[in-house]
Amino acid sequence: MHPVVVYTLSRLGLFAVALGVLYLVGLRSFPLLLLAVLVSGLASYVLLTKQRDAVSERIAGKRRETGKN
Repeated sequence: MHPVVVYTLSRLGLFAVALGVLYLVGLRSFPLLLLAVLVSGLASYVLLTKQRDAVSERIAGKRRETGKN
């Protein structure tokens, strides 16, 4: 599967999990969304390094193919 799709779906999955857990903890409305974005962002920074590197390599490879620096 394309690395960008894998990374995007992984980020969305982490957001959904964070949203669900925080909802069960009792957060509602805007604070729920804000904290879910923050938690999922931090989790993705730690957990999705491999996928982020694959996306970066894919982009760099495409740029090399087209001759752009």
